[in-house]
Amino acid sequence: MNHLVWFRYLIALDEYKHFSRAADACNITQPALSNALKALEESYGISIINRGRSFIGFTDEGQTVLESARRIMREHETLQQEIKSTDAEPTGHLSIGAIPTAIPIAGRFAAFLQAKHPSIRIELKSVSSQGLETGVENGSLEMGLGYATRITNRAHQLTAVHQYNEHYYLVRKRKNAEPKQVLKGSPITWLDASKYQLCLLSKAMYNRHIIDQTFNDIGVTLKPVMETNSIFTLGIAVTAGAIASIMPGALVDQVLHDHSIDAHPLVAPHIATDISWILLKTDRRSRVLRAALAFAQSTEWAKMLHQHSGALEA
Repeated sequence: MNHLVWFRYLIALDEYKHFSRAADACNITQPALSNALKALEESYGISIINRGRSFIGFTDEGQTVLESARRIMREHETLQQEIKSTDAEPTGHLSIGAIPTAIPIAGRFAAFLQAKHPSIRIELKSVSSQGLETGVENGSLEMGLGYATRITNRAHQLTAVHQYNEHYYLVRKRKNAEPKQVLKGSPITWLDASKYQLCLLSKAMYNRHIIDQTFNDIGVTLKPVMETNSIFTLGIAVTAGAIASIMPGALVDQVLHDHSIDAHPLVAPHIATDISWILLKTDRRSRVLRAALAFAQSTEWAKMLHQHSGALEA
């Protein structure tokens, strides 16, 4: 068995943090996975994995091997794409991450990219901002849709390709109305929005940090009546009754368009947050990633972004 196979198993173990699930993902038995990883350790004469009754983590040497394994597998995938495809017809795998509030946009991007290049296989994951940045850095994600302002201190490693500005809306159920497409209401101030019973994303999410910081700046300490880590729960909470929410326009456009909802642009202050594709800063990118970047910067995609990133029709 060659090192490329062992490296693939090692990366799977890091992703799933569980021997059995990693083995399932690699379509092998758990004993076969364990034996392969032991063989990898023997080939280098070091201990790579901290073992107990279950997976504990990697040793310091194991972490070094894992980082090298990711680089080698990324280079191998790039080489495979260069050999087996052309710029006109890129072929291969593309791993994309997106923060939860950008998932509707990332999903649309992935679908249109795959339709444009049918030989591209796309894996799209919803990840935290920290998970996105770490994933791009270690190579488990090739591109991630997230907050560009967060990577300023990582400019030597990461770069950003702007996509749209995230705007914020107070979203509430419309009274005495039949279900219809979301309506854009008149602007409302952040101060007035604070008087509503609010359901917000949890404090672990960067979107919540933006909202809390905005309220802090106007002297308001916010106490939401409900918190969640699910973007879909926000919509359910609003449509179910008296709870309102603060959401970015991309969610209003994509998640709630079938319900009796009013969405009011939030002003005083007006907040616009840069949402960009985050990528590893390198001159060597796979053919598939180059195709994805070309589409991300195309006029065709820019028109779709304008329609679906938060500009609501009155």
